[in-house]
Amino acid sequence: ILYLITPISFSKLHKVKSDEVFHFHLGDPVEMLQIDEAGRVETQILGADYLKGQKPQAVVYKNIWQGTKLVKGGKFALLGCTVAPGFEFQDYISGNKDELIKQFPNAKGLIEKYI
Repeated sequence: ILYLITPISFSKLHKVKSDEVFHFHLGDPVEMLQIDEAGRVETQILGADYLKGQKPQAVVYKNIWQGTKLVKGGKFALLGCTVAPGFEFQDYISGNKDELIKQFPNAKGLIEKYI
């Protein structure tokens, strides 16, 4: 899967039933949010500036809530995603803001940013 992130088009919180590896290909850095079933929150920056701690790829394990946005000031980013086993649309679950905040109140501010 290849997809483009822009200031108005981002990957809203969702989860799938397969493991995924995200690859940063081109453009400005992006922030990836992950929330696991226990409510642990992790954010990481995908990008090409390794000296600043940006990563070229990230793993998202099945059933982890995830979302990706440009870092503030960015114009675009081209990302790729490898899914195993293969992606099926019926395995995609879009996040509901109220349900996610109820389940993960500690992450309310981040959830609102990625919905």
